[in-house]
Amino acid sequence: MITLALSKGRIFEDTLPLLRAAGIEVLEDPEKSRKLIIGTSRPDVRVVLVRASDVPTYVQHGGADLGVAGLDVLLEAAADHGGGLYRLLDLGIARCRLSVAVREGYDYAATVKQGSRLKVATKYTHLARQFFASKGVHVDLVKLYGSMELAPLTGLADAIVDLVSTGSTLKANHLVEVEKIMDISARLVVNPAALKLKREPLRALVEAFEAALGAQA
Repeated sequence: MITLALSKGRIFEDTLPLLRAAGIEVLEDPEKSRKLIIGTSRPDVRVVLVRASDVPTYVQHGGADLGVAGLDVLLEAAADHGGGLYRLLDLGIARCRLSVAVREGYDYAATVKQGSRLKVATKYTHLARQFFASKGVHVDLVKLYGSMELAPLTGLADAIVDLVSTGSTLKANHLVEVEKIMDISARLVVNPAALKLKREPLRALVEAFEAALGAQA
């Protein structure tokens, strides 16, 4: 049995066409079903639904053989737990960027130039610390898990580090994107032990994903 870890939402939806190209149909809609383990049209392949931030943990510790997760999640998890995963493919899906944003009218450039301390709200504490350290900026980090845009508006933080897609949420909350940290897309990751024990079926699945990506290019 091959177990693929996915998170609900955009990554799940964007992965479905790749699975179909590999001849795999997911048998239930996770938005309508309460099941956390979903079968597919192939009896030897199943999908487990987990939080996006938990995908690396499930794959690293053998709860899943493969997983699809954003590069942001994978890099943050690697900082927390070390390696233990092979990033096999950039699937080119769920594209966005990790950026710094501040409230309208805040002089971010002057603050950074002055070398003063910056209070930053984010759930990506490792990536944020690494980025600002590379610029020689001292930061006080406030870890949040949601409603990041509120932090600068309430005085909780000077800036946020968060994922940005269209920028419409920032605009609606009177925030502006001031610096891009990195481009993000979803990656296919595999458990190293599974790659040895289930080499042939996993290789066939990965090659089908590669072929699907090649056809889209």
